[in-house]
Amino acid sequence: MKKNIIIFLSVIIAAILLRFGFSMFSNFMQGKAMKNRPAPSVTVQEIENQSVIRSFEAPGRVVSKYRVDVLARISGYLQKSYFKEGDYVKEGQVLFLIEPAEYSNAANVAGANVKNLTAQLTYAEKQLARAAELVKKDYIAKAQYDQLLSQRDALKAQLASAQASYNDANRNLGYTNVKSPVDGKVGIINVTVGNYVSPTSGALTTINSTNPIYVTFPLDSNDFQALSNADKANNKNRKVELLLTGGSKYSLTGVQDFQDNKVDQSTGTVTMRATFQNPNNQLIHGEFVTVKLYSNNPVDVPVAPVTAVLENQAGKYVYKLDENDIPQLTYVKTGEQNGHNWIINEGLKKGDRIVTEGLQKVTPGKPVKIVSEEDMQKIKKEQVTENKKK
Repeated sequence: MKKNIIIFLSVIIAAILLRFGFSMFSNFMQGKAMKNRPAPSVTVQEIENQSVIRSFEAPGRVVSKYRVDVLARISGYLQKSYFKEGDYVKEGQVLFLIEPAEYSNAANVAGANVKNLTAQLTYAEKQLARAAELVKKDYIAKAQYDQLLSQRDALKAQLASAQASYNDANRNLGYTNVKSPVDGKVGIINVTVGNYVSPTSGALTTINSTNPIYVTFPLDSNDFQALSNADKANNKNRKVELLLTGGSKYSLTGVQDFQDNKVDQSTGTVTMRATFQNPNNQLIHGEFVTVKLYSNNPVDVPVAPVTAVLENQAGKYVYKLDENDIPQLTYVKTGEQNGHNWIINEGLKKGDRIVTEGLQKVTPGKPVKIVSEEDMQKIKKEQVTENKKK
């Protein structure tokens, strides 16, 4: 029994040793093949600076320039409504009617009082004029003239007060027609016809203005600094474009005309605002969009071909050649895309050399063969021909 166990264990150990030997031999042969493999052919490009207009993207939200609650300015029963929810209305358009009879009567009474006092004042003026002639000839006492003068002045004051009351009554009568204070889109009607309303009833409805319209967006503080460095004092009326939620581009460009004076500590962003014309009411209050903001001034920045920038889980990288022409994996931070190039924010500078073609066969730290673009095209054609033969 023991003999069988020893034989079994010997077989297992021999199998393990044999497998280990094959693995070592395979690794040796593979390493030898790697050493004998010719260096891959690559093309190399030197990093240059280009003068570009910087652009920055950020999520934005459409916000009405005016958001107005329509309130009742007097008390009374809501008698009529002249619009439908969701309608577009004009400034000064009548939206509601508050029962006007009470205020119409008050205006009539105040008007009648004005007419009465006007007539009394006219009579008093005539009496005073006669008294002035008589007092000159000593036909009446000066005290009698002074009394008529005092009565005339009192009537003037009463008439002024009555006129103010009449104006106030007409103002209240005018408030029975509840009008839109701005052009815009009407929201939900909060108080329906037949209800009693007053200045404390709250909003009857809400109007959001639509043209022009604002878009607010948070710009990353690093992007804001880059934008400020580019524009310096020329930091007003920057061009802004919009991408709508469906991916389509809004046909009109806007102007960035406001920026906050602080960085939000919780988000590390600066709040910006752009104004857009919205003649067809395509932009709606509360809608989310993507904002593309352009600098006013061009700046010189290093750029790298899009095809030369690769990406893995750690981020974007390029193969940069060291002083011995050995490619090294170098991580970079890119800005926006400018044509066929990435703008490089970090990782590369003018004069650095990077691999632009033949990237698939490059191994960091291993030599490469630098060829011209013409030679690389020939190599590619030869490879295509060989693949067809196979």
